[in-house]
Amino acid sequence: MTETYKIVSGKYHPGVAPTLYIPSVRVTTGNDMRLEKSRVKYDLQKFSFSNRVVNTWNSLPNWVVSAITTNTFKARLDKFSHNQDIIYNFRAQLHARNRTS
Repeated sequence: MTETYKIVSGKYHPGVAPTLYIPSVRVTTGNDMRLEKSRVKYDLQKFSFSNRVVNTWNSLPNWVVSAITTNTFKARLDKFSHNQDIIYNFRAQLHARNRTS
């Protein structure tokens, strides 16, 4: 998410950074910096960085993505993610892997 923030906020040179599509029509729900998932034909493009980060980025609240500096964004993202439910339980995955072997 930090790299996505840097791309969207213009901290990277546009010729070097991956292309993230910002829609011209703004939707009132979600954050002010919503991204649009590009339509692709091949799996190689479907699973690229630009398409994988869109859903997670759009789910962030406006007070997180409107940070002025990268360090402020990181602090707000940590505070937001700390209050969220468990997204990935690595112990459950490890336990399931040990049962199958």
